[in-house]
Parts: sequence; C-alpha cells; structure tokens
Amino acid sequence: MRERFLELALAADALRFGEFTLKSGRISPYFFNAGRFDTGARLAGLASCYADAIEHAGIKADVLFGPAYKGIPLATAVACELSRRGRDVGLAFNRKEAKDHGEGGTLVGASMQGKRVLIIDDVITAGTAIREALDLVAGGGGIVSGIVVALDRQEVLDDGDRRSAVQRVRDSAGVPVIAVSTLDDLLEWSARDGASGADQPALLAYRARYGSTSTEP
Repeated sequence: MRERFLELALAADALRFGEFTLKSGRISPYFFNAGRFDTGARLAGLASCYADAIEHAGIKADVLFGPAYKGIPLATAVACELSRRGRDVGLAFNRKEAKDHGEGGTLVGASMQGKRVLIIDDVITAGTAIREALDLVAGGGGIVSGIVVALDRQEVLDDGDRRSAVQRVRDSAGVPVIAVSTLDDLLEWSARDGASGADQPALLAYRARYGSTSTEP
C-alpha cells in the first residue's frame, strides 16, 4: 500500500524532489501536492490506497467528511472505492462560506448527527485545518472516529515540542490519525528506487534537522 502510493504519487508528479520553500519558510527537498491526482485513473488509484489504509487500521465510520477544498474530491473518491468494496458510507463536506439561501449553512451531504465520522484530507501541516474540520464535525453532531491523510511529513512545528503535527493532533483530538505513507516510508523507498535514490542524502539531512524525535506512535 505505502510503496504503491509513493509510486502513484511520483508518476502523477504529485511527489517531487528538488528544493521547495514551504509555507513555514523551511527549504524542503521534497514536495507533495495531492492536487496532481487530477484524472479519474489517478484519483481512483489514490482512493484505493486510502481505502487500504482505512481497512488495515480497522477504523469504523458511517460518514466520510472531506474538508474544503482538497478533502472534497478525496473523500468522494474514497467513498466510491469503499462502496466498490461493499462498504457503503455517507459523504459530507463543507463550504468555505456559508450559504444564505436554499438549505443554507456550511455543511453539505449526509447528516453526521450521532454518526461516526472519518475525516479525509491530504496532509497535516500546522494542524489548523484539521482542527477546523473537527469543529465542523462536532457542530454537525458527528463523532470523529479517526483522521486519514495521504502523507505524514513527520516533522516538528517548532524546537520546543518534538512531536510531529500528526502526533499533536492525535494527542489533542484523542482519535487515531492514520497516514497512507510517511517520510520514513519515503526514505526507505527512495533508498531502493533509482529514480529518487539520488535525493536520499538531502532527505536524510532534512529528517535529521526537522524530524520528530518523539517515540509516540
């Protein structure tokens, strides 16, 4: 699952190696952009990886919630893939701006009231977007059963806390946070893969400087 995801990401140019300035100002030797899964075949392949991760983790859910914007097509594709596997779940997402006509509000799709809700997104960086998603689910009466993201960069937000952003969210929300793949998986894979093996030293240096040293899972 993890290796298949990385190969799909590389083929779609969603995973790139080089020198990239992140929103945090850090210079990263790699960059992941889920928006490059921009065809039906690519999105279906990605959804299959998410579904594998969900099944492997054994997370139960009645509704998938996709935070706007990237979470919307991701949750939709995963819901379709789970249905193909015989597991039909509801689908909900939010608008960035509340609608003041029609049904109104910011939530769209299946009701989350009293239901187990699994949040589907691409990555967790500072955790701000995920905390907003948690609030939206709670506002809709849902009970978050877990969070699934494509890639865990496994890096700290600041030197004062050696937990990664994913670990922080897991601790504060008290729910499982599952990643389809991680930076450690990327390092292991790139060491074997000729196309990205040349980037191994830069990846290792970045992991040594910014990687989480927390022993928490």
